[in-house]
Amino acid sequence: MLIGVSPVISPELLDALFRMGHGDELVLADAFFPGDTCNSRVIRADGIRIPALLEGILKLINLDYAVPRPVMMMQVMAGDTADPSVEAAYRGVIERFWPGTPAPELIERFAFYERTKKAYAVVMTGETVKYGNIILKKGVIPV
Repeated sequence: MLIGVSPVISPELLDALFRMGHGDELVLADAFFPGDTCNSRVIRADGIRIPALLEGILKLINLDYAVPRPVMMMQVMAGDTADPSVEAAYRGVIERFWPGTPAPELIERFAFYERTKKAYAVVMTGETVKYGNIILKKGVIPV
């Protein structure tokens, strides 16, 4: 066990965070997301909820301050509803580590899948909320 690294961060996820460059994107996907269909680098985090992963990840990396929206979420499909507490929970964690981060960019479902294909990795979580998927864009270390 490393001091200061959350136990929700597996060795495989720690390695991915280390290897990601600035501008690379990491998808934290809910349990129902087609991760293996959308990306060849899939990291398993079964049973772990996304807010806990955000807490562990955002201690280790920063978000890209050089882009307008370094956080993205899947947009609610027409005729469907989402629980606003999901985004609020994610934003609460993000604000603790990177205050002033803009609200997430909302990306249409199929465009989200396409963006996932270009992401550095997909972390398959145990998250079960609707529209719980989130993308983080890694930044450079602030000066």
